[in-house]
Amino acid sequence: MFDFQLDRIVAWIRDGGYSSVALQLPEGLKIRATEISDFIIDSTGVDILVVGYPCYGACDLYDYKGKTDALVHFGHSRIPSQGDDPNVLYIESRSDATMDASVMDVLGDLPQRIGLLATIQYIDLIPAMRSILESTGRTALVGEGDRRIAYPGQVLGCNCSSAESVIDDVDAFLFLGEGDFHPLAAAFGVKKDVIVLNPITKEVRDMAETRDRILRKRFAATQSAKGAQSFLVIVCSKVGQNRSAEADGVISKIRSHGLKAYKAVMEEITPMSLMAYRVDAYVNTACPRVAMDDSARYERPMLTIPELDIVLGDSEWADYRFDQIRP
Repeated sequence: MFDFQLDRIVAWIRDGGYSSVALQLPEGLKIRATEISDFIIDSTGVDILVVGYPCYGACDLYDYKGKTDALVHFGHSRIPSQGDDPNVLYIESRSDATMDASVMDVLGDLPQRIGLLATIQYIDLIPAMRSILESTGRTALVGEGDRRIAYPGQVLGCNCSSAESVIDDVDAFLFLGEGDFHPLAAAFGVKKDVIVLNPITKEVRDMAETRDRILRKRFAATQSAKGAQSFLVIVCSKVGQNRSAEADGVISKIRSHGLKAYKAVMEEITPMSLMAYRVDAYVNTACPRVAMDDSARYERPMLTIPELDIVLGDSEWADYRFDQIRP
């Protein structure tokens, strides 16, 4: 179960004197939107606006101003580099899962030095997992991320700086969480094994096969774009994904090679939103996972910023790097 901290939300609304509040939930939690709304309305009498747009992280933070007095954002931690807004409350929806020594029965023969990583929902399990690993004689390290990361050991889909900070001191990483989205960021960003432990089911997976399968697709995308003469450079208007300065640099680089480049700003990047543009390839400066995870959806090659360097001949595939969003 995940903690929605409803009593905390009610107290925050009362203390702030808000009369209207927007609720923003990620896709997996939207099913609880009406239940949460009912509780808040019954407790405070405020007007509730449920944000229906897709939400994949705090980088998608809804611009509530002019529509409501405040915003409650569920399922993600704040991104420190985006600054603080006193009228935004982050409800991280942490899990109540627990961890004990029996987990070593499913983890098997781990290396001697382990780096620990987690999504925000399971970040509280890192101390327990660290103690369990150290009780077996292993070294367990938890890295500090950059200013895009709120907690030690936390990984975002676009940033694995917590892993990078201890990369030279560990043999592999153990990721606590569900799904592939977040651990793949670590697997793309560090050239060491990433083992995933689902804290609920205790399933254990190695990310190597999934990582390598996607990287093969990325290689194919770069190869297919090498004859491109024109590029659409995409900028995202979302607060946490807007890399307009990087996009300007990309455009200058493309044009310096005698090729055509156009800049377009979008809120959501979809095959439909790109259909009208007559170019040979796209360069995505928004969330890098749009290109990496969803490339099969697009009719033309969709590249990340480092992949463009390969296409232009400014770097080699052997030097491939994950396009992280930095502070």
